[in-house]
Amino acid sequence: MPQLQDKIAIVTGAGGGFGEGIAAAYVAEGARVVVADINAAAAQRVAAALGPAASPFVADVSRRADVEALVQHCVAGFGVPHIVVNNAGTTHRNQPMLGVDEDTFDRVFAVNVKSIFLMTHAVLPLLRQRGSGGVILNIGSTAGLRPRPGLAWYNASKGAVNVLSKSMAVELGPEQIRVNAICPVMGVTGLFEQFMGAPDTPENRIKFQSTIPIGRFSTPADIAAACVFLASDAAAFITGVEFPVDGGRTI
Repeated sequence: MPQLQDKIAIVTGAGGGFGEGIAAAYVAEGARVVVADINAAAAQRVAAALGPAASPFVADVSRRADVEALVQHCVAGFGVPHIVVNNAGTTHRNQPMLGVDEDTFDRVFAVNVKSIFLMTHAVLPLLRQRGSGGVILNIGSTAGLRPRPGLAWYNASKGAVNVLSKSMAVELGPEQIRVNAICPVMGVTGLFEQFMGAPDTPENRIKFQSTIPIGRFSTPADIAAACVFLASDAAAFITGVEFPVDGGRTI
């Protein structure tokens, strides 16, 4: 039987990259998924490819009204979600910390951290009302475990995500709501060149790959596999972990 049969999930930032991979894996494992993204065309493309088990929704996860509307869209179309994946994220370009302006700093924390605050406020009362628990997965980063230079403010935002996930797990565990942080190493996504802070050349890729023992970047399939496992009954006793999917980077 598929691992997520008859489950309902919201995946943010699902219009590409890791989020698209997660949404596709969830549908393949029997879930119905709301594909949320700030880019309408991207959300619609992914949902169309996944068929009737996927529904697109356009949302800026840093805005309360958008997040509340997203959750209500899920409830109206599929029902109260069993799984929420807070995947949407952004970064600043890799550079010395004083080079990042205040507006960029605010945007990084709004998308990476405040979004989880807003989503929790929108979805937690529904999970409690249903009374059968749930799963919240926050996409943190190895940046919050073993920071790279040049990404100070992004690293801090992902450190917040990692610790927040553990804090949520402790508080919500008695209600059978599991919360885990998944911590990917760099992947070739839309933010790849910003993370490097240099042109995406073979030479620069080799430099960054050399810090990953397995010798390659993460892929959407890698992150999706972790998200399937941690959302499934096989992980019923796992909560509050920072789960590196990093090819050994944080060793």
